[in-house]
Amino acid sequence: MLFTLRATGPHASGLGFLLHKHPDKLQTFPLAFGRAHVFYPEAAAEAVTAALLVDLDPVALVRGRPGSSEGGLVDQYVNDRPYAASSFLSVAIAQVLGSALAGRCKDRPELAQASIPLEATLSAVPCRGGATLLRALFEPLGYEVTATRLPLDERFPAWGEGAHHDVRLRKACPLSELLSHVYVLVPVLDDDKHYWVGDDEVEKLVYHGEGWLATHPEKELIARRYLKHRGRLARAALDRLVSGEAKDPDAEAEAHAEEEAAIEAPVRLDEARIEAVARALSDEGATSVVDLGCGEGKLLAKLVRNRAITRLVGLDVSQRVLDVASERLKLDRHGGRKSERIELLHGSLLYRDARLSGFDAAALVEVIEHLELPRLGALERSVFEHARPRVVVVTTPNVEYNVVFPSLPAGHMRHKDHRFEWTRAEFEAWARGVAERNGYAVRFAPIGPVDETLGSPTQMAVFSR
Repeated sequence: MLFTLRATGPHASGLGFLLHKHPDKLQTFPLAFGRAHVFYPEAAAEAVTAALLVDLDPVALVRGRPGSSEGGLVDQYVNDRPYAASSFLSVAIAQVLGSALAGRCKDRPELAQASIPLEATLSAVPCRGGATLLRALFEPLGYEVTATRLPLDERFPAWGEGAHHDVRLRKACPLSELLSHVYVLVPVLDDDKHYWVGDDEVEKLVYHGEGWLATHPEKELIARRYLKHRGRLARAALDRLVSGEAKDPDAEAEAHAEEEAAIEAPVRLDEARIEAVARALSDEGATSVVDLGCGEGKLLAKLVRNRAITRLVGLDVSQRVLDVASERLKLDRHGGRKSERIELLHGSLLYRDARLSGFDAAALVEVIEHLELPRLGALERSVFEHARPRVVVVTTPNVEYNVVFPSLPAGHMRHKDHRFEWTRAEFEAWARGVAERNGYAVRFAPIGPVDETLGSPTQMAVFSR
């Protein structure tokens, strides 16, 4: 699938700064479902065009996925997914152009807010509702819309026209505004999001819809389609949009993390966790490690000192914390060249991802408690069944110890984003089940001061295959 951006006017030459991609380079980025390429077909003083080409592997999407509900066997392998703009394109925009989508420009911050004459093209958009719906979604936002319906096959005109359109959007606005509109509305047009939708998608819709979606004449349809027709979620998103409650999910997560750190500060638990996980990985002789949910890169900063580990990768769903991790690890030194040993990836550990295979060890430090309980099965399949590292280290809070923290109200969890906090028995039952189902042995160890009755504040499981 192909998405292009053309900038004209006095700020056109700044498009490379906004996208954080140099016009002289072809850059390729791994994705969970294929690869993305960024290149510049045009780079002149008065006009610059950047292209995002998503090379999707449709076979990899369905291989090893029993019980898929996406259709029959032929349906899964023969489809328009590699070519048509869909929620896969939105994921690629978030992962490859994340800083531009967020409206951040480190080198030229004034450009992020500048109104730039922009032209965006989408080579094949599945439009369930036709050009009428396409215009109804984009024209109220001030776009000049050109939509050409594509034939089913140019060689056989008698077959007629298909459901796909060649789309061109023109508007003078900040780049982040256009990217937010495309990010939200392309999956709405397709009406067939490729991944599981939950409360996190409500947060994304509210955040990226701030300032425009609450007053959009098609806001109900947008919310319903974006959230895969889950009525409860659509109503929750619209209620928050209309009330003006649009929060930055990354900033909110950072605030909750700071609250949790303050609760645990008396026992210096953050440092103890990093030390314990690094020691467990060293004891297991790990030589390559992927930190799943790496956050700001604290564990990576510790592990990079261990010269026996020759490859380190950090994965997180938040582009903002990856930017912080990059600064912590000084990955932008030496003219922007990446460290030979460390790589940061934007993605989710809940989906099968070829980039996560081939590692000696994986770490999930205070990660599982941020997931809805029904999603733990997806994590198990992604990590233990598909990625299958030799060693997996998992840490999670011990809820029994919470009564020791004087600043934590009774019955409250340590972090407002925690979906659960387990007792020692509950954690061990889950870990033993995972180990048995996937051919691992598991041992347990406490982290932090141990109370004779309540145990330790953090519990750790070390799985070995």
